[in-house]
Amino acid sequence: MVLADVPFPPSVEDFYLPSILPWGEHDNYWFTKITALVWLSAALIIIFFLVAYRKPQLVPSKRQWLAESLYGFVRNNIAIEMIGPAGVRFAPYLTTLFTFILLNNFWGIVPLIQISPNSHIAFPAFLAVISYVMFIWVGIRHHGFVKYFKNSLIPPAPWFILPLLIPIEFFSNFLVRPFSLAVRLFANMFAGHMLLLVFTLGGFAMLNANAWFLPFSIVSWAMTIALTFLEFLVICLQAYVFTVLTASYVQGALADEH
Repeated sequence: MVLADVPFPPSVEDFYLPSILPWGEHDNYWFTKITALVWLSAALIIIFFLVAYRKPQLVPSKRQWLAESLYGFVRNNIAIEMIGPAGVRFAPYLTTLFTFILLNNFWGIVPLIQISPNSHIAFPAFLAVISYVMFIWVGIRHHGFVKYFKNSLIPPAPWFILPLLIPIEFFSNFLVRPFSLAVRLFANMFAGHMLLLVFTLGGFAMLNANAWFLPFSIVSWAMTIALTFLEFLVICLQAYVFTVLTASYVQGALADEH
């Protein structure tokens, strides 16, 4: 088989999917598989918690137990652990954030779907903006506008070094935080999707190029399976890290000292 018949390697273009709507232009990106997955994730989370708590019992059912365990994990191990007793009131938001990111990440290893909405920078960026606005609002509400920004921007240091430290504090607290939240999640999901594409399509490319490459194709597909398990760990870890960092930023906003 000539080289021209070999499938093209995966590229960034694989993340720009065509519209799945039966009407409109084919390259209309308003409603793609990515958008459908985000809506489906939100619907599944809402339905799951509504059904799980529809008839709460003293001896919980499996669904109720799973929902309570998920909420309890985020409340006890993230909200209270990072923020303290005041973290209980942030537990609903943090639980929603954790489950939404986890489910959207999980689509990246589901057969026939195999792409996470978080591999598009827009979705992690939007989640980061929500967390960013929330921790600033919490800080202003707790301390007042002037005191909050004073605590955030002016560290306990000699006055002559403050002109150097204040811009650094502003850059670190108000620019780096949302950027790092979004990019960390996006980069991990993007890289995971690309790796799975490379080894999956690489196996087919070698097999199409020459039948003698079948052993190499099998090795490539075996690597895809191994990387899928690794990607599952990354999926869970990134949802946890995003939620923990959000909780830590809330804790910093509520802190009385710099």
